[in-house]
Amino acid sequence: MPVTLNSLLDAKIYDLEQPRYAGAPILLSHAPGFVYTLHRHHEPETGSTRTSASGTIYTTEHSGTHIDALCHQAENLQIYGERDITPGLQTSKGFSELGVETIEPLLARAVLLDVAAKRGVDYITGEPLITGDELQATAAGQGVTIQEGDVVLVRTGNGALWHNPERYLQAGGMAGSASQWLSEQRIRAVGADNVAWDVMDVVDPDLQMTLPGHAILLVRHGIYILENLFLEDLAKEHIYEFVFVCLPLKMQGVTGSPVRPIALASRG
Repeated sequence: MPVTLNSLLDAKIYDLEQPRYAGAPILLSHAPGFVYTLHRHHEPETGSTRTSASGTIYTTEHSGTHIDALCHQAENLQIYGERDITPGLQTSKGFSELGVETIEPLLARAVLLDVAAKRGVDYITGEPLITGDELQATAAGQGVTIQEGDVVLVRTGNGALWHNPERYLQAGGMAGSASQWLSEQRIRAVGADNVAWDVMDVVDPDLQMTLPGHAILLVRHGIYILENLFLEDLAKEHIYEFVFVCLPLKMQGVTGSPVRPIALASRG
């Protein structure tokens, strides 16, 4: 059946972006995160009844809700496609290949795996990490299947803690086996409601590295990662299958992009 304007207008929209503001949760490596200042103000006595205000945004590309480009991570000094890190690839102005501008608009079937609900907790912190077996069990319990080309979003419940940075940054995340299993499903992208998909500073016993999912997904399989998602509304309404829309900014050579992803689901 062809997509019609009415079918799109009838869909319910779920906003999956967290608000951006100074002081929002951010890893130290990406601090200060987000800063906005007004440099033009509405003021009296300008000689006109019309006045203007505008400002300046300073933000790191990996702050807030964002998507990782394939140049963001390397393994043995190679990025996706066994591209060696060279001065021609990695320049002072960004990457000559696989920058965020090469990510096409994401329009895909998506699945939410609500692991927090599966565990019976409000939010997941620390150990145990979320494994591939747990993702499979969650999908089976929800009655959903993952198909090639899907986007898979994992709920830890920590999106509800966004305004409490100290607690939010203690969120749990994926074990290497979770990323490995998802990569085997030949999906297009993953995402979670935590700061780094993986858990910071935890060394994977098999790969002997931190952030194993970043190597498995970005470097080895070319699968994009979204972080700092807001998944609470989808979870409350038990929306586990939906249309996912995400439009990265065309910033040439950049390693990631702020995004405002949405989910479209039937009102029925």
